[in-house]
Amino acid sequence: MLPRNSWPRWPESAAEAGHMNDTARMRIDKWLWVARFFKTRSLAATAIASHKIKCNGEHVKPARELKVGDELEITIGQTVFVVIVQGMAEQRRPAPEARLLYQETTESEARRLHEQELRKLAPVPGSDLKGRPTKREGRLIRGFKG
Repeated sequence: MLPRNSWPRWPESAAEAGHMNDTARMRIDKWLWVARFFKTRSLAATAIASHKIKCNGEHVKPARELKVGDELEITIGQTVFVVIVQGMAEQRRPAPEARLLYQETTESEARRLHEQELRKLAPVPGSDLKGRPTKREGRLIRGFKG
């Protein structure tokens, strides 16, 4: 039997697990997929082509080589992330390991959380409407129309 301190354990980081490479370069569409910003590479490539991704302040193409230290501005819906690339990974890993590939700037995180709080306080008009109007609501609607 193995001593308790030599049992297999989970790696502390993606770098320790051998899944992260700091010197390598990677296509930006693949990195966005590996870092779990998009579910597929084609969705990442579409977002890049529609200028929703900026690398170091410039619009880029999906084949652009990304390296450690690059700053990305990623717009997904109404949410904007500004992240610094911390590492590369050969394959898509679980979300906790994917978060180790980048670091979100403090300004970006504060702005994103503030906007999220505002959306909670002021919901989109009509978001509480569900399904067809009831018979009573239909009469009221017809009454407004005249």
